[in-house]
Amino acid sequence: MHGVQAWVALPTEHEESAPSFSNYSGSDLPQWNDAGVVGQLIAGSAYGLTASATTHSPLFYAHLNMASGATAEIPGGHRERALYIASGAVELDGKRYEAGKMLVLASIASRVLALEQSSVMVLGGEPVGERYIYWNFVSSSKDRLAQAASDWKAGRMKLPDADNVEFIPLPDGPMPTFR
Repeated sequence: MHGVQAWVALPTEHEESAPSFSNYSGSDLPQWNDAGVVGQLIAGSAYGLTASATTHSPLFYAHLNMASGATAEIPGGHRERALYIASGAVELDGKRYEAGKMLVLASIASRVLALEQSSVMVLGGEPVGERYIYWNFVSSSKDRLAQAASDWKAGRMKLPDADNVEFIPLPDGPMPTFR
């Protein structure tokens, strides 16, 4: 069994929205099967489909199971796009990449070729500005990030049912910045 956990940073005007959690089974996701590519759209709009997950900015996030030799288009039209190779190996722009690699792509449309049976996550969206990350928390404010960690540690934050994650203490020193 494999799993990929992904977090989407919210635009600043939505950062303080009430927390929510939604769970979708595989059969709830828009799916397609074309020329050796079986895809599921997890969030946003791509491949002529729109997922039912709530989003707060234009984006796409899809899972592609690719047969060896299959080619898939990576949607364009977003300033930030990436491809994560969960298993297998792919070729992009004439270069081979193995499982475990995250490839940040230019905004022009691209194609990816599976060199063997591969599972690939493709995603893209518009920039939301500078963000800081600590463990499961992401914010445009270091102070807000520290407050969320404190709330978590003190038990003031409701988790989804059956989520038994242990708190990891905040590190001393500066928090990482992601742009």
